[in-house]
Amino acid sequence: MQAKTATNPKPLHFGLIMVIYLCGIFMGAIDTSVVTPARTVIQNGLGVGDQTGIWMITIYTLAYASSIPIMGKLADRLGRKTIYLICIILFGTGSLLAGLSQYIGHFGFFLMARAIQAIGGGGIMPIASAEFGTTFPEDKRGMALGMVGGVYGIATVVGGSLGSAILGAFGLQNWGFIFFINIPISLFIIICGFIFLPNTKIDDVKPIDKWGTLFLVMMILSLLYGLRNIDFFNFVKSFTSTDVYPFLIIFIVLLPFFIFAEKKAADPIMNLDYFREAPIVITLIISFITGVIMMGMVFVPQFAENALRMQQGSGGYFVMVLGIFAGVGAPVSGRLIDRYGPKLIMGAGFLLSIIGSLFLVLITTSYPNLLTVAICLILIGLGMGFTMGTPLNYMMLDNTKKADSNSALATLSLIRSVGTAIAPAVMVGFIAHAGVTAEANITAQLPKELVLPSLPYVTQLDEETTALKDSDFGKTYLSSVQFPDFEAMEKISLDAHGGVSDMKLPANLTKELSDADVTNIDQAVDNMVAYMADTMKPMVIEKAESGVQNGIDGLNRITASPEVPVQITQGVSTMVSQMTELKNALPDAVNQGFQNYLGEVKAMGAQIQNVYQKTMETGFKQVYMTTAIASAFALVVLLFYKDKHERVKKEKKKG
Repeated sequence: MQAKTATNPKPLHFGLIMVIYLCGIFMGAIDTSVVTPARTVIQNGLGVGDQTGIWMITIYTLAYASSIPIMGKLADRLGRKTIYLICIILFGTGSLLAGLSQYIGHFGFFLMARAIQAIGGGGIMPIASAEFGTTFPEDKRGMALGMVGGVYGIATVVGGSLGSAILGAFGLQNWGFIFFINIPISLFIIICGFIFLPNTKIDDVKPIDKWGTLFLVMMILSLLYGLRNIDFFNFVKSFTSTDVYPFLIIFIVLLPFFIFAEKKAADPIMNLDYFREAPIVITLIISFITGVIMMGMVFVPQFAENALRMQQGSGGYFVMVLGIFAGVGAPVSGRLIDRYGPKLIMGAGFLLSIIGSLFLVLITTSYPNLLTVAICLILIGLGMGFTMGTPLNYMMLDNTKKADSNSALATLSLIRSVGTAIAPAVMVGFIAHAGVTAEANITAQLPKELVLPSLPYVTQLDEETTALKDSDFGKTYLSSVQFPDFEAMEKISLDAHGGVSDMKLPANLTKELSDADVTNIDQAVDNMVAYMADTMKPMVIEKAESGVQNGIDGLNRITASPEVPVQITQGVSTMVSQMTELKNALPDAVNQGFQNYLGEVKAMGAQIQNVYQKTMETGFKQVYMTTAIASAFALVVLLFYKDKHERVKKEKKKG
């Protein structure tokens, strides 16, 4: 298929153009999810914890969202080909540096690389969508945008599978290869793009909105950073922290300056008129919600690992189901949109998302198996394919001028990215809270008593000391003697939960517990209990020996007194000998008792795994109930949207 345009007089090879742009979309979308199964591996490799490690996703989102409007405007001014290829070069360079971070071993360097990736990635999707939405005839626009949505959907969800495959092929220690795969794709796009892509521009070029761009970037960074640090389980405290409220204040203060700058700008970075048009406002609201919903998909690998008891890092394979059906749904939705309009198709997508999310919450978590996981992912995948990109792009282009296509789609992507950035503040909190609860629930299951093997003379000494204290002699001479509780000596109270919470675990054990999954949580608990036992053994032995020694010392003082009758002295001496033998037997008995305790804990492996799995399921339930509620809200908002198909039908009826 070939055509000519005013700005590009030479023939256009639409097939090649589509491939070049779709390759960029595929590469950029993959990188949003390829990190997911490898996140813990990368954290471990670079020596950081969860709170720091989450920034490998956060920094990407922040830089991505900030670059979207800028790249859209630059594309209008300098041409889509020019800016698109610059974006690909930036993305490829960032990928190379991210992979090299494995060998450099510095997390700050890795974050810089991720930011460079994101700046480039911010221009790929909106520029490609604008090219497809304006180059293709209107009756084929839905199909073209459907291809965009299909490739984006497939890549987003397949990225997790690809990440797991790369880790499996090259080993966890070579995680840098999940970024190196972008380099040959980038080179292909750059070479072919330079030769075949048209450099579509807007003829009436106006000065770049420098002040508006500056204010917008600062507002985006401030808003997203502030919202990202809110802990919804500790809302008030986190909201009043210096990581939240100052940045929200900055956003509020800059907002009137931004509005003023946009009203004065010849070519504003963001068209404020969008927010006066009801169809566009509805489209942007729904775009924000889809960004929230998309974040739920990030947790699919972890959910699959927990539900199916798969090893950490392998859940990405199973998410292939989600990718296949999202990939099927997106182009189908594009074709259906050409016939029925975006409203009906998107509504069907949200309905499928609601059904899939509720099935996961109510059925899959109660009956976790291959079939139930597959069913919920098929439904969610189809829902994503019907909602993720195609209808929204169509709706935005349907209600804006052709000359504004780049900036319009950039605004759409920006709003969606805001939703994507905010969602983790809630969803990651659900998973983290479940993890903390799981640790508490597991330790609560552990045995509360340390049972020692039979000690010599325990019963006899208990009877003798009781009788002696009750005698006239005992009342006279033994009132100051502190005897241990011999009867309770063989059963020592051991509150494992309290012991762990009061005991500072070494960093390696703390990390092992936090990084554990359902397949190895029992081993992590075994190691924790072993450390607890080694730490507590000397204290338990010392306390027991001290109690017995107090009794021995007290009796020795009695026997040394000339007032004590000989027959009493002989009996007391026998008791001292028995206590001494008991004291000497304590270390071995305590050691054996702890060995038995560790054996009990080890035998609880299946129970520990079950408790961990069920507790983590509460976090996943909360995540996907959030996606269900968000989808339902989007469905309600969508009811107020009137697309061209509805308007045309009404006009025909009137005519």
